[in-house]
Amino acid sequence: MDERAGGFAHEVSHRQGVSGWRPTQTDLLGAGSTSRRWFMRAGLSGIAGLSASQLFQLRAEAAIASKSAAKPKSVIFFWLSGGPSHLDMWDPKPDAPSEVRGPFGSIATNVPGVRFCEHLPRQAAIMDKLTVIRSMDCSASNHTPITMQAGNPLAQRTDDNREGGGYPSMGSIVAKLRGSNDPNMPAFVGLADSWKADVWGAGHMGAAFEPVKGSELSGRFELPKGVNLDRLASREALRKQFDQLRSDVDSNSAIEHVDRYTRQAIEMVCSGQAQRAFQLDKEDPKLRDAYGRDSLGTKALLARRLVEAGVSYVMVSGAWGYFDHHGDNVVWKGIEKGLKPLLPRVDQTLATLVADLEGRGLLESTLIVMMGEFGRSPVLNREAGREHWTHVMSMVLAGGGLRHGQVIGATDSKGYGINQRKVTPQDLAATIFTYLGIDPNASWVNPQGRPIPIVVEGGQPIAELF
Repeated sequence: MDERAGGFAHEVSHRQGVSGWRPTQTDLLGAGSTSRRWFMRAGLSGIAGLSASQLFQLRAEAAIASKSAAKPKSVIFFWLSGGPSHLDMWDPKPDAPSEVRGPFGSIATNVPGVRFCEHLPRQAAIMDKLTVIRSMDCSASNHTPITMQAGNPLAQRTDDNREGGGYPSMGSIVAKLRGSNDPNMPAFVGLADSWKADVWGAGHMGAAFEPVKGSELSGRFELPKGVNLDRLASREALRKQFDQLRSDVDSNSAIEHVDRYTRQAIEMVCSGQAQRAFQLDKEDPKLRDAYGRDSLGTKALLARRLVEAGVSYVMVSGAWGYFDHHGDNVVWKGIEKGLKPLLPRVDQTLATLVADLEGRGLLESTLIVMMGEFGRSPVLNREAGREHWTHVMSMVLAGGGLRHGQVIGATDSKGYGINQRKVTPQDLAATIFTYLGIDPNASWVNPQGRPIPIVVEGGQPIAELF
């Protein structure tokens, strides 16, 4: 047997003797470099008495606890990493001084009185299908995804190896309390190139609820060479092939105790559903062009395919830090040279996704969220950029059967701070959970056995959306 696979089985046996230990996402999905090794770890985890069965048992228990688990609702969450400028996108100030207004003009949207940056014409044309929040409080946020992806001001960057205070992301809470819309798919998938910088995970909730890396999902949820899908349809053939795959594992009666959760893990592998979701070559080339064949557009199309296949929560990041427009002296440049080329891509991707979901009858059941970690300073600096700004930011929502065609909140005349209707990260969390049918008053239990509310600090669903 592969030395690392043998070490994995040994580690499993050892860890099972540790009180409270549960298998990690790495245990379930990682470490192995070949699909055969991964199949032995995930598909045959019952042989070692661990992991996938425990993972699916947790998911099943969560489904029982939430009556809405069977409802095919989903979230696609776009993370504009780096901090998108509210003034140069969804909250322009055409009457402000030039150093505040910036280099871009503004245009009318199809909702009277609402204006966007001139480089977002397609979003302006569908403003009646969007909601813009111009008064999002980001005072607790920092240059990481932690606070906003957790929807929790108590989850913060600390730079002391205790990031986030143990609080989980909204996606992980969805994975625990709601689960996936299809048992053959994971609940929470991240599509990002820089994982640690752009995707926040489960914190102390438990590694079973960490997001699955989309970059690994397509390759790991496929059958190993030599395993025939037709033969796997027979239970007896299935056991024989398992026996062959584990020929160098000590023979014992564990195979007789493979429970339904382990079989569910096997079925996820054998169904090929996850693998098919990544087959972009099945899409019309014209649709791929419409999304854009860059990183953001490709991931947006993958996100649509994933929610269509049964994933409940997909996190999308086009690139690490690409909205961090301090000035022309840094890698992402300033507003004119850095942000301007990005805006048509964001405009195209969001407008195409809304139209595509609507055409497939999925827009009412898919909530789209687009935001970053904070806004940017109202005054342009000497390098033609804007600095970090944690007083206020803008964000956009679409779909989900919610009430759209509106702007919620407002900033002052120069975009310095919130002037009307402050919306907090915990309000966003309460909104997403309510939309998905998760009780905002629910809790999870930390490793010390203490119940932790999934919505903190008095967060409430954003009433204007319902």
